[in-house]
Amino acid sequence: MTRCIHCTRCIRFTEQVGGEYTIGQVGRGGPNEISSYIEKVLTNELSGNTVDLCPVGALNNAQSSFQARPWELKHHYTTDVMDAMGAATEIHTRGSDVIRILPRVNDEVNEEWISDKSRHAFDGLKKQRLTVPMVKKDDGSFAELKWPEAMTLLSKKLKSYAPADMAGMIGTFTDIETITAFRDLMHRLNVDNIDARTNAPKLGSADFRAQYLFNSRIPAVEEADLVLLVGGNLRSESPVLNARLRKAVGMNGTDVGVVGNAADLAFDYQHLGNTSKTLQEIADGTHPYAEKIRKAERAMIIVSAAALERSDGEAVLAAVNKIGENTSVVSQANYWNGINILHNEISRAGALDLGVTTNWNLNHQRQPKLLYLIGADNFREEDIPSDAYVIYQGHTGDEGAYFADLIIPSASPIEKQGSYVNFEGRVQQTRAAIAPPGHAREDWMILRALSEELGTPLPYDSLDELRNRIAELAPHLVLYEHIEPSGFEELAILHNQKTNQKLLGTPFADPIDNFYMTDSISRTSSTMAKCTEDVNPKKHSNFRKTVYEMY
Repeated sequence: MTRCIHCTRCIRFTEQVGGEYTIGQVGRGGPNEISSYIEKVLTNELSGNTVDLCPVGALNNAQSSFQARPWELKHHYTTDVMDAMGAATEIHTRGSDVIRILPRVNDEVNEEWISDKSRHAFDGLKKQRLTVPMVKKDDGSFAELKWPEAMTLLSKKLKSYAPADMAGMIGTFTDIETITAFRDLMHRLNVDNIDARTNAPKLGSADFRAQYLFNSRIPAVEEADLVLLVGGNLRSESPVLNARLRKAVGMNGTDVGVVGNAADLAFDYQHLGNTSKTLQEIADGTHPYAEKIRKAERAMIIVSAAALERSDGEAVLAAVNKIGENTSVVSQANYWNGINILHNEISRAGALDLGVTTNWNLNHQRQPKLLYLIGADNFREEDIPSDAYVIYQGHTGDEGAYFADLIIPSASPIEKQGSYVNFEGRVQQTRAAIAPPGHAREDWMILRALSEELGTPLPYDSLDELRNRIAELAPHLVLYEHIEPSGFEELAILHNQKTNQKLLGTPFADPIDNFYMTDSISRTSSTMAKCTEDVNPKKHSNFRKTVYEMY
């Protein structure tokens, strides 16, 4: 408090951007202080941005405070991969340590904000890291291998199964380069069963980009006069996008309707119902809100990918497309496509752009006998066949490593240069800030070495050559910070409406029960464990206490 000048920036940000009224000025005159109120903590997912706003350093980042001087730090411009928005960030390092992560200004994506998970979860990369190849022994423990031994064993396993008995699953943080190399390698083995939709959202055939992207673009949230949210929880799935929508509601009076869980979104909205029956009524035009959509000049629908993971996901998407066809949500005359899919994994849009849409988990009655996981950790236990040989290639000892028979260590997103496509179709890059620990290597390099061992070498030896290959498959994926327009909105809608599935009328579930732990990195972060303990003490106390004590 000796530094505070009572500028109230932190208070105004928390109230105006975060939508939370938990801190303010306490007392009068000399004893006046900026303080949280009794029995209150900051629970908004953007609270870390107050540190950047503080002009005198009265608020500090607990992870980096007193750790280094500014002139000791190297700055690396990169992209956040903790959610599918792809916020512009800057990583500060000293030697081999990441000291802090800050936002970069990008008005087209994240403005100047990032979420608390994007800012603080990086300490999870210091724990439970996979640094050497390992193979599971008969007693369930793991034995370390040298790289030549691991490549030989991996090659032997891939050769010993028929192509129809093998499948691949692409995980949350997998970059375009790795997806391309993995796709090429599996196709050389005549394996077509590859998918990036871990929980299988029903996106139709995904023949057109308009079928699976956030078509309106992020800045258009502020231009819309009506927004319909379907399923999910926008605040926990994309906090920065939720803050932009809050700004639109406060400044422009945007009308927001919600079909799904009545969550605290930090702004006023009309809760229309919690079941898909309400969505069907809006599509049929019998619900009062349907008239509002018809009268709106720029209406927008944001569908959570979690709402399409249901067994009636195809019918949910068909109902949304029907709304778009009958209203101005999609208007070729105004160059407006208001149907938007909100993905929760940064790798998914890029994988779909590369044609990775097999969805073997649903379309193939024959369960795989060999399953190759590329950083895949967010899956249901029943998705892993009990008798399958599981190969896990990743950077953290999370769920994928738990089920693995053979572990191949790879670099994390902040340890390699890679490309990603955010949920609106924007191609972005990450850059290596530090070197991978131990014997871990970049994913595409591992796959290139494996192809040599298999006798089918991939035709690229450098990152530039690999990106030339990407340009052959999808030229727009090498146009960085560019969004390639699809131009097939009406055709895509008509194509996606062809389904015989019926809506079940069941409630939409909240896909994220704990914002602070949604992936392999945040689940191993001690900072995220503390946040979980403070915000959700009852729901996660037993499990998180155990994790916290480990660290």
